Amino acid sequence: MAAISKIATGNGHGENSAYFDGWKAYETNPFHPTDRPDGVIQMGLAENQLCFDFIEKWLMEHPEASICTAEGVSKFKETALFQDYHGFPEFRQAVAKFMGKVRGDRVKFDPDRIVMSGGATGAHEMVAFCLADPGEAFLVPTPYYPGFDRDLRWRTGVELVPVVCDSANDFKITIDSLQSAYHKAQEANIKIKGLLITNPSNPLGTFMDKDTLKNIINFVNEKKIHLIGDEIYAATVFTEPEFVSISEVIEEVECNRDLIHIVYSLSKDMGFPGFRVGIVYSYNDTVTSCARKMSSFGLVSSQTQHLIATMLSNDEFIDNFVAESRERLFKRHKYFTWTLSQIGICSLKSNAGLFIWMDLRKLLKEKTFEAEMDLWRVIIDEVKLNVSPGSSFHCHEPGWFRVCFANMDDYTMEIALSRIRNFMVKNNETMVPPRNKLLRRTSLKLSLSRSLSRKMDDFIMSPSIMSPQSPLVQART
Repeated sequence: MAAISKIATGNGHGENSAYFDGWKAYETNPFHPTDRPDGVIQMGLAENQLCFDFIEKWLMEHPEASICTAEGVSKFKETALFQDYHGFPEFRQAVAKFMGKVRGDRVKFDPDRIVMSGGATGAHEMVAFCLADPGEAFLVPTPYYPGFDRDLRWRTGVELVPVVCDSANDFKITIDSLQSAYHKAQEANIKIKGLLITNPSNPLGTFMDKDTLKNIINFVNEKKIHLIGDEIYAATVFTEPEFVSISEVIEEVECNRDLIHIVYSLSKDMGFPGFRVGIVYSYNDTVTSCARKMSSFGLVSSQTQHLIATMLSNDEFIDNFVAESRERLFKRHKYFTWTLSQIGICSLKSNAGLFIWMDLRKLLKEKTFEAEMDLWRVIIDEVKLNVSPGSSFHCHEPGWFRVCFANMDDYTMEIALSRIRNFMVKNNETMVPPRNKLLRRTSLKLSLSRSLSRKMDDFIMSPSIMSPQSPLVQART
């Protein structure tokens, strides 16, 4: 048999991590309120599904946005014909305007620097190809998105060097940690070409203040390395202070702008991961030119460009959508974290993103990653929730888990919370000394039962749940 490539036979994709194993567990036995009520609930997917009713209403009112309607069919031919890799001018203009809007219109983006790609995955790989050669590396603060191991390393041959951040200061990036990682790489004869930051952070749900960003920019300028800012969660900041973009900070500090690059997409802020709209915005002319040529391998379809350009050009809709999305994220996050706190589960304080960084360190049998994986398997196999263990995010402290809260309806969320609640009751029983166990069990169950009853009464009587289309109503009938 003829030999095939190392990429084909290797394990560079990273699909064997617990992060992806959780997805497989869900796909094998997905929860459904009637067909599979004991299935696994997907809490490992960072999707924003809270505003689709808002978007669907706009689509019904603007059928011209689709070339597959009577109102939009006149655009069918020009949309279906060949397009070059620059993209529609109106698409680039609309995206540039939207990027400015979600950053409070405090900075403007040049449409001519908008380079499209197949989602943020394609955008990250494109930037890696442009900035580094095989064997060279990027610094990446931990914990970080597990997909980066695939996006930046698999096909490019680029390496990732972790910048260790810890819970003692809420996983904030410090200059000391950056310097330490940089010098360790030098000692290992690894050439650092750039620093990749995710702001707002996935998985932390936090974002960096202006002073931190200034320090980071000073660091990359001093080292003469690139700065890549993944800002795909920019519009998910739901409480003050407001999000601060790299693009704002470089207006206030002296820096070599050729070193600054932003990755963006509409997957999180708009909730459109299926549209595969990724953006590279580089202040470096050479990188912009090269990335645009590379985009031939991952273009956004013309039909999608037409729809997105029409939607994002509607200022009134976008203003209302961004405000409504932030409000719904705030309410869901507040309810979710409050409910967990009532049963003794803490999480990192956050005000952005589609997830929380849940602290289950006290449930570990010992402070090891093996114990973390044992706990994760119980959560997957017995509690039937796909949450992602911190080790898959390269967290250096065992016991942290990322839990997504915006990718499900209210009913599914309540089922998930009730499963967590029951798990904590059982876990507390095993931790209590025998002579106190009966009293503790009775007290816990009574307290949690009353709390759950009150919340479920309020939840069930809400108008959205009592509608005939509600999964809860359908499940009861």
